[in-house]
Amino acid sequence: MAAQQTGFLWKVGAPAGQGVMTTGLLFSKLCAQSGGQVFDYAEYPSLIQGGHNTYEVFCDATPVSNRQWQVDYLVCLDAITLEEHKHRLGENSIVLLDPAARDVPKDTEYTIIPLPIKELLAELKANSIMANMIALGASWALVGGRRELLIDLIADQFGRKGEEITATNQNCATRGYDAVIAQSPKKTAFPWKKSVEAPLVMGGNDAFSLGAAAADCRFYASYPMTPSSSVLATLAAWQKTTNMVVRHAEDEVGVISEALGASFAGVRSAVGTSGGGFALMTESLSYSGIAEIPIVVFVSQRPGPATGLPTWTEQADLLFACYAGHGEFPKIVLAPGDVNEMLELSKQAFDLADIYQTPVIVLSDKFLSESRMHLDRAAAEQVMSTKPNYGRTIHSPSELPYLRYKATKDGISERLIPGAAGTYYQANSYEHLENSHTTEDPEERTKQVEKRLQKQQTYLENHWQMPSIDGSFDEAKYVFVTWGSSKLVVEQARRLMTEPSAHIHFTHVYPMDREKISTLFAADRHYVLVENNATGQLGTLLRSEAGVDIKHTIHKYDGRAFYSEEIVAALEHYDR
Repeated sequence: MAAQQTGFLWKVGAPAGQGVMTTGLLFSKLCAQSGGQVFDYAEYPSLIQGGHNTYEVFCDATPVSNRQWQVDYLVCLDAITLEEHKHRLGENSIVLLDPAARDVPKDTEYTIIPLPIKELLAELKANSIMANMIALGASWALVGGRRELLIDLIADQFGRKGEEITATNQNCATRGYDAVIAQSPKKTAFPWKKSVEAPLVMGGNDAFSLGAAAADCRFYASYPMTPSSSVLATLAAWQKTTNMVVRHAEDEVGVISEALGASFAGVRSAVGTSGGGFALMTESLSYSGIAEIPIVVFVSQRPGPATGLPTWTEQADLLFACYAGHGEFPKIVLAPGDVNEMLELSKQAFDLADIYQTPVIVLSDKFLSESRMHLDRAAAEQVMSTKPNYGRTIHSPSELPYLRYKATKDGISERLIPGAAGTYYQANSYEHLENSHTTEDPEERTKQVEKRLQKQQTYLENHWQMPSIDGSFDEAKYVFVTWGSSKLVVEQARRLMTEPSAHIHFTHVYPMDREKISTLFAADRHYVLVENNATGQLGTLLRSEAGVDIKHTIHKYDGRAFYSEEIVAALEHYDR
């Protein structure tokens, strides 16, 4: 069933504070800048220092969308990394470790290359934190990378810290490089290139940030909450370029309240959080619904309930996002599956929020938010160059008296930016008349409920998108069904399989067009739903929204993302 794996997986492990993230990021950049297709991902406990942190980089000559299970190169910067990951080593795997840090195992099926890190640090009179640079150089030598690129990349990384620090890091890396070359290990036959166009490699949070900036978002507020936190830092760093106001608010209630105020005043606004923070935002989400104030909410999922596993991954907030808020009001939920979709859908989210004057939720998870992969440059440039659609946002009324909540055939009324002479309206949390004044009249209440809900039907007719389909239904032995980051896992699993398969991937997950969705599902096909949760939440949504019931499911809910080999193994279980 499984095809032969190509490429290689490199992994480094050490306690937090020992430079694991820097080492992994630089190794990933070296691979990408040498023509490799990369996918990288870090795992870490919720500790500032200590614990066991890892960074994996999968590199191949062809596009990749996940890691592989077998570790080809394992870099041990502490005494426990080998014990933690030796079950993923094979007979061709190579392990780098310092004999001064732990005993070197005997008679292993894998190869161990001693790397005298402590000895080299003492010789170079370098700080112990620079052990990671020795490991980086040694790793780059292992895979046959060019020394010149290593030196140049370190200069780019540390240049702003001064010549002395840069030179010391370069010396550490080159000594690690030479130490491996001297032992003449077996090198990968990877087809590195000397000259490549600078690749676009980024994570999901980076892509959301880029999409928000391209969409003319002018206000972003957040209270730092893993795994969405880096969006706050990224957008704050771009403020002088984008003129976006970026606020670290006191809590999630303040976050969405500030953003709704900014949106009411006329600027595109967004907030970022994870499940627990989103829970605190739901009252204001309902306010957005009744006051018809646009807002984009970026939710990067992690395992719950409550604090759960704050630095790990899961897809368990789909139904929460779809049904969040009290009362009945329209909302739109988008779930990108890779960085290309994240960029496109994040930008689209701001258009949809303005067009339908309603909350739009962009769902990510830690796996998508923090893994890094190649972004299609041409597609990205096209998305970035598309002009925003502000819908029926106006700066002066088209007719008087101005009716903020005028009942229209499509449910969408003109949204006047406050400040137009001779006009006024309320935007409070009460039910209202067309002119925005508060009412408790049953007929007026009915009219406004129907007005708001009509927007959902208008969206389904004009902007909702069918799931993407890859492969032939007629030829497929299996038809995978995914949403969000499970797309990455299944794409890679299909590359490993020898049997024909197809893939249905949902991005516009709520609401759904029942009639159109039902046409994709037939009784004689073998559908397999893949979700990084315990209960199959997309399956629940498909049953309730489209009347589709998928029998075969593959779930994982230990806080870790799927390896694609796990999908292939699960299918073998079905075949028995």
